Amino acid sequence: MDMKVELYNYIRAAQKMNRRQMLKGSAALGAVAMIPKASAQAAAHGSVRAEILKIPGVGAGSPTDSDWQKVGEMCLGATKENVAEGEFAGVELTFMGLNNQNLHNFLFRGFLKPWEAYTGAKINWIDLAQADYNARLQQSIATGTVDFDIIEMGAPFEGDVLGRGMASEMPDWVKEQIDMDDYVDYLKDPVGTWDGKTYRVSIDGDCHTFAYRKDYFGPDGIGGAEVPTTWQDINAVTKELVGKEDPLTGLPAHGYLDPLKGWGGFGFYFLENRAAAYAKHPNSPAWLFDPETMTPMVNNPAWVQAIQDVMDLIEAGAYPADQINADPGTTAFQQFLAGTGSMLMWWGDVGSSARTSDTSVVGDVVGFGINPASDRVYNAQAGAWEETRNEAPNMAYIGWGVYVMATVEGDEKKKKAAWSAAAHLGGKDLSLWASAYPSGFQPYRQSHFQFEEWEEAGYDRAFVEDYLGSNADSYNHPNAAIEPRIPGIFQYYSVAEDELAKGYAGQYGSAQETADAIAAAWEKITDQIGRENQIALYKASLGI
Repeated sequence: MDMKVELYNYIRAAQKMNRRQMLKGSAALGAVAMIPKASAQAAAHGSVRAEILKIPGVGAGSPTDSDWQKVGEMCLGATKENVAEGEFAGVELTFMGLNNQNLHNFLFRGFLKPWEAYTGAKINWIDLAQADYNARLQQSIATGTVDFDIIEMGAPFEGDVLGRGMASEMPDWVKEQIDMDDYVDYLKDPVGTWDGKTYRVSIDGDCHTFAYRKDYFGPDGIGGAEVPTTWQDINAVTKELVGKEDPLTGLPAHGYLDPLKGWGGFGFYFLENRAAAYAKHPNSPAWLFDPETMTPMVNNPAWVQAIQDVMDLIEAGAYPADQINADPGTTAFQQFLAGTGSMLMWWGDVGSSARTSDTSVVGDVVGFGINPASDRVYNAQAGAWEETRNEAPNMAYIGWGVYVMATVEGDEKKKKAAWSAAAHLGGKDLSLWASAYPSGFQPYRQSHFQFEEWEEAGYDRAFVEDYLGSNADSYNHPNAAIEPRIPGIFQYYSVAEDELAKGYAGQYGSAQETADAIAAAWEKITDQIGRENQIALYKASLGI
């Protein structure tokens, strides 16, 4: 199959946009009665977007279930065009997703309550912690016992799920309802597809971006005059901050926050951030495995350097107390947003949470950028370091999507209900709200990058340009570190977390030994799955 991975050109060439000059808002429309039907619909569409962004309003505190239900109700227009009231009476669906940080499934419940009331369907929920997600899904895959009809899932799992024929193909009416043409380009085919068929409703567009505290840096900043832009500088600043006082909280100052505890495979992305700058050479899209042999690259000098960085900071006592038990959720929500630490790599929704979450105290002092660079890069093909600056944003997880399982096949009413629920969650208007408020998701549509809409919600222009710009620059970067959609990807990540935890705890003698243990475990996984098939899928996923 053709799985060519395009560069992240979601901003079409004809639009000629950059991070400081995005799409302008459309001109004011005349009275609806004086314009054609299509234009009237566009006006109503724009009105919905403006109104939902007022719920509850930036600076008004965290949204509640009541807010989620209001937004879900106001975004039902597209559903009503395809579904009659009460059409799904008697249908029960089971939805499996996350319950992290009071986001994900919590929002979905609120968004879908008005949908349930209108359609007559009932949804039962399977709520999973992030650390439990991979094991639960892998159990269903391995045993073939799928006890859910709809799943919130990331594209990396598509090799496992879609490749085994476990999902339902998206009907054409859903593609039209959710306006897939509006997706940023890297979420279009081949993402969400398998063997030329489409399966995914995107609700997110993941990449990791750099967040930092502006009050730590500047002429009088305790972290230095300039914001670090390389991992070498970040490591030095983090060590130098030991023993200083946080300018906002008065508590001990800290630099960069690495999560040292696993997170069901998801924690491996955070080592990847460091490793990408060292290991993702512009001469090849491959940086996890050798594409000809599937030999792991995770124990080459670039990856060893990334592991060594973390071990050096542990030895220097640079992290907050008990960081060995801090997973990525802790570093973002209990540490950085709560005022502990000055630098963080995380998914982009930390940006919206900084301004709209009750628990954030850094909203006025947070800035954003892409994954920091390295002042040298390892050329795996040449087997040598090159003393040249290298940037490589980490396209971690390729975003959450909603997938309908093959369990609905054979029951047309249930199938339509499941796809209608998925389409509602992935609707164009609802997605804007989810990008602007705490949801677990970040911008993933071209229409999400209209600054004026964010300003109307209450964001100031400088903040939103900085936040959205960090996403845009990452999506569009020519040396982006792309994640492969291959079977078993989270088996690789999970075992890597296990070995890293041992290394960070001192159970291995060095960073190299830790990396070698990961590589050995990866080789076993590849052999179990089937090396030749993995090589073919890995090369295809990278467009080789």
